[in-house]
Amino acid sequence: MNTVGIKDVAHRAGVSIATVSNVLNRPDRVARATRERVEDAIDVLGYVPNPAARQLSGSRGSVVGLVVFDVRNPFLTDVARGAEDLLHAEDRTVMLCNSDVLADKEERYLKLLAQQNAAGVVITPADLNRGWLDSVRDRGLRVVLLDNSDAYPDVCSAAVDDVTGADAAVTHLLARGHERIAFVTGPLHMRQSQDRLAGSRQALERAGRPAEVLRTVETAAFTVDQGRRAGEQLLAASDRVTAAFCANDLLALGVMQTTFRAGLRVPDDLAIVGYDDIHSAATAGVPLTSVHVGGYDLGKAAAELLLDEDRPGHVHRRLVFPPRLIERSSS
Repeated sequence: MNTVGIKDVAHRAGVSIATVSNVLNRPDRVARATRERVEDAIDVLGYVPNPAARQLSGSRGSVVGLVVFDVRNPFLTDVARGAEDLLHAEDRTVMLCNSDVLADKEERYLKLLAQQNAAGVVITPADLNRGWLDSVRDRGLRVVLLDNSDAYPDVCSAAVDDVTGADAAVTHLLARGHERIAFVTGPLHMRQSQDRLAGSRQALERAGRPAEVLRTVETAAFTVDQGRRAGEQLLAASDRVTAAFCANDLLALGVMQTTFRAGLRVPDDLAIVGYDDIHSAATAGVPLTSVHVGGYDLGKAAAELLLDEDRPGHVHRRLVFPPRLIERSSS
């Protein structure tokens, strides 16, 4: 059985091998009529591009990696859908990777993406630093960060203004007379946790309240189960807080479940505010007050930034999306 090669496609279409390569890797550079002729030849001959050969040629593939810290998180699912919709429209394929905020797991995916000659990666890094960023680029991967850091002007990023969002949440609780507030968060080394803690403290400072008003509870992950454990810790304390601002909605829903199980009422005994405004926030047992973030638009914007790097005159941009507080019954 003879294997169909790129020369066969070029011969049938009446074009050069370089033109066929451009159709496969840079179709925007080929005239529509020529591109269609090449695509017809590919279909008739049943030609399948060799990924290894494409990698050796230095061309970029159609795969884009999306590396997030928890694919079960509904907010990150929205981010992934936004990126996928835009990339699909551009004939790209998304490879969704779950890092669990583990550097070794993230490294394994980045190595695989480089081997696949991926067009690039949209990522929430487990540990963002200059050495990490340089190592990813040395592999030939374009990078767009889902991270609100201004320390890297030479890379594109898309993120939410978490300081402002957390400030709005804690200001909301202070306005309702709460003097003992818990900040429940996932791992504090993550940018999201750090910015939301900073925003919480900013609200206290502006209101002239002492830092002791805020009690920080760090959990191992941004999950409902970790929220339940945080809720148990809060309710077991001798000096209970009267309100909890949670760094995402899953943590908030876990705290709410623990509160109900203890026979207490929300918000009478414990007011709760979440973050992200996932779809289930509005349909919780007590509808959850939450800081709304447009995950779909965030993912779409990040994917667009990645594709834009191929275009002439590309300038690195840092997009920061404004959040807004959605008040519901839980606070």
